[in-house]
Amino acid sequence: MSLYKIRLVMTEWLSRLLASFSVASTALGLFFFCSSLTPSLLPRPPILQGLLGGISLIVGYAIAKTLLGIWRFMQLRELGETNARHVSMGLLGVMSLLSILTLSRMTVWQNSIRDRMQMPPIDSSYPLSVSATSIIVAILLLLVARAVWFLVRSFANWLGRIMPPRVALVVSSVILSILIFNLVNGLIVKTALHAIDEAFAAIDEATDDEHSQSRALASLGSSDSLVPWNEIGKNGKVFVADGPTADDISELTGRSAKSPIRVYAGYNTGDSLEQRAKVALDELIRLGGFDREVLIVATPTGTGWLDPSAVDPLEYLHDGDIATVSIQYSYLPSWLTIMVEPDRSRLAAKALFRQVYSHWTALQKDSRPKLYLFGLSLGSLGSEAALDFYNLIGDPIDGAVLSGPPFPSTMWTELVRSRKPGTPAWLPEFRDSELVRFMNRDGTATSVDTDWGIMRIIYLQHGSDPMAWFSPSLAWSEPDWLKGEKAPDVSPYFRWFPVITFLQVGFDVPMATTAPLGYAHNYSPAEYIDAWIEVTAPISWTKEDTKSLKAAYADFNPSPI
Repeated sequence: MSLYKIRLVMTEWLSRLLASFSVASTALGLFFFCSSLTPSLLPRPPILQGLLGGISLIVGYAIAKTLLGIWRFMQLRELGETNARHVSMGLLGVMSLLSILTLSRMTVWQNSIRDRMQMPPIDSSYPLSVSATSIIVAILLLLVARAVWFLVRSFANWLGRIMPPRVALVVSSVILSILIFNLVNGLIVKTALHAIDEAFAAIDEATDDEHSQSRALASLGSSDSLVPWNEIGKNGKVFVADGPTADDISELTGRSAKSPIRVYAGYNTGDSLEQRAKVALDELIRLGGFDREVLIVATPTGTGWLDPSAVDPLEYLHDGDIATVSIQYSYLPSWLTIMVEPDRSRLAAKALFRQVYSHWTALQKDSRPKLYLFGLSLGSLGSEAALDFYNLIGDPIDGAVLSGPPFPSTMWTELVRSRKPGTPAWLPEFRDSELVRFMNRDGTATSVDTDWGIMRIIYLQHGSDPMAWFSPSLAWSEPDWLKGEKAPDVSPYFRWFPVITFLQVGFDVPMATTAPLGYAHNYSPAEYIDAWIEVTAPISWTKEDTKSLKAAYADFNPSPI
C-alpha cells in the first residue's frame, strides 16, 4: 500500500473517530474532569491527579452517552438538529472555559490541604502535565470501551438472525458483560492479587538485622518461648524486639519500673486463628502477663503492624507494669485486606479475645489486671467485633482505644449516626459520653467534668482520614462529615459532587498513610497519650509526666509497614 493510501485511510479513520464523539457527552465528561480537580481529603501528586482526571472524564462521558442511548432506544422526542448543535456547542464552550479556570485553581486547592496538614506549599500543580495525563488515560479507556462495544455489536448482529435487533443487543450486552467480568475478575485480578500476595509474604518473612533474636528473647524474659522466632513475621519481630525497657521508663518518670511484656503469634503460628490464639494465651500465661496491672489485647493492621506510637507510650504510663498480646491474621496492607478478606481481622480479634477473656474472667477480680482492647485501622475493625456487649454484661472489660476505624466498621458507623444532634460527624458526642467518646488531634467534644461509666471506649479519628470516610454512598449522597462546618484538617474548598467525590476519596484511600503524622490515617503519639490517659487512668501519673512523655515522642514518626 502506497504512502498516499495509508494517509488517506488514516485521515478517513480519524474523521470517523472524531465524528463519532458526542459533543454533549464530552461536555459532561469535561464537567467531571473539572470536578475531579477540586480538593478532597489528601493532596495529590500531578500523575495521580492526571489519572483521576482521565478516569473522571471518561466516566462522565460514559454516563452521558448511556443516558442518550437509553433516550434514543426508547424513541423519545429529541431536539432538532440545529438546536441540538447550538446547545451542544454552547455546553462544550462553557465546559472548556471551566476546564481552564479549574486548572488554574489547582495549586490554590492543593495548598489549601497542605496548609491544613502543616505541609510546605507547592509553587505549581503542573496543569499541563495533569491535562496531558488525563487525555492519555481517557483515550486509552475510550479505546478499550470502543473495542468492547465493537464486540457487543458484532455479537448482536449475529444474534439478529434469530431474534429482533434490540433484543439481540440487550442479550449480547448481558452475555459479554458476564464473560468480560469473569475474565477480568478470574484472570487479571486474581493474577495481580496472587503476585501482590507473594510480594508481601516475602516482606513479612524478611529478617531485619536491627531487630535481633537475642534482643527479642530478652524482652520476652526467656529463651523458652512457645512462639518460635521464625514463625513471627517482620512486623511481629519489630513489635517484640522494640519498645521501652525498664531503664528507659525509669529514666523518664524517675520511678522504678518493670520490663513490659509483649507477646505476638505470627501468621505461621498454628494452622488456624484459634490455634494461634491459644498459643498466644499460653505464652502470655507463661510470661506472667496476668500478674501485671494492665493487659492489652491488641489487633494489628492488615500487615501485622502494631503502631509504636500507640503501644510504646502506654508502657510509660503504667511504669512497665503491663502486658500486650496480639496475633497476626494477614500480611497485606489494610486497604487491600479490606478488599480481599474484610472479615479476617474480626475473626482474629474474636479468637484471641475469647481465649484471653475466658482466662481473665476465671481469675479473682481484685487480683487480675485491668483488661483493654486496642486496634488501629483493620485492628480497630477487629477489636470492635470483639466488643460483644451481650457477653460482657456480666463481667465487663475496662475499656478500649480504637483509632482510624475503617469504613466497614459497623459499631463506629452506628455510633456516629446516632450522635447527639448538632455535633459533627467528625467529632461527635454519643448520649451522655459515659461509655464512648470520640477524639481527634484537638481533643474530645466532651466536657472534662463528664464522668466515665464502668467501661471507657475512645475512638481516635481524623476528619481527613479517607479510610474512615470512604463509602459507596459517596457516589449518590452527600455525607454528614461534609455538611456544615468541616473538620480543621479538611480543606474549606472540599465540596461534594455525585460520583466524583466517590472517585476522589477512593483514590485517597491507598494514600491514607502518606500524610504527615497527626493527619489522615497517621495517628500521633500525643493523641494516643491523651487517649490512653483518659481510658486507663494511670494512678501515679502526673501532668508533668505527660509533658515529658510528649516531649520525648515529639519527633517520633514511625513508618507504617
